[in-house]
Amino acid sequence: MVPGTTDAEKIRSLSPDGIFLSNGPGDPEPVTYGIETIRSLLGYRPIFGICLGHQLLGLALGGETYKLKFGHRGANQPVHNLKTGKIEITSQNHGFAVDLESLKAKDNDVEISHVNLNDKTLEGFRHTKIPAFSVQYHPEASPGPHDANYLFREFREMMKG
Repeated sequence: MVPGTTDAEKIRSLSPDGIFLSNGPGDPEPVTYGIETIRSLLGYRPIFGICLGHQLLGLALGGETYKLKFGHRGANQPVHNLKTGKIEITSQNHGFAVDLESLKAKDNDVEISHVNLNDKTLEGFRHTKIPAFSVQYHPEASPGPHDANYLFREFREMMKG
C-alpha cells in the first residue's frame, strides 16, 4: 500500500503483482499527480479501480468527468452488468462520474461493462488491450451481499496471468 502521491518509478521498484486504485473523496480532475502516475503504469501490471480509482483511470485513458446533480448515495443502487445481463445491487457514495461518450471517443479500446439503471451513467469499463478495469461503485461493501465478489476474483486471475 502506498500513498496516492507515490510516483510510477517508486511503484515499479516495489514490483507489485497488480495495482489497485482505491476509493476516496472529491473531484478527481485536480488529482493530476495520480492521473499521470496511472497513465505511466498502464500496461505495466493489471489495474483495478473502484470509485475515485475508477474516475482516475477514466481520466488517465483520456476521458472526462463531470459533477452529478445529486450524486449516488446509499447501499441499494442498481447496476446493469452488460456482460452477464444481471442486475447488481451496489453501494455507492460519489458525486462525480466518468463521461461515457468522452471515454469512448478518446480510446476505442475501452469496453463499457456496467451502467447505472437509475440514470444510465457509466458504472464500469475495461480496456480490451491492456489488463485494466474499474467500477464506480464499492464492491468491497458487499451490499448484494455477494454481487461483486467476482470482480476481486477477476483481478486475482489477471495478476496470475
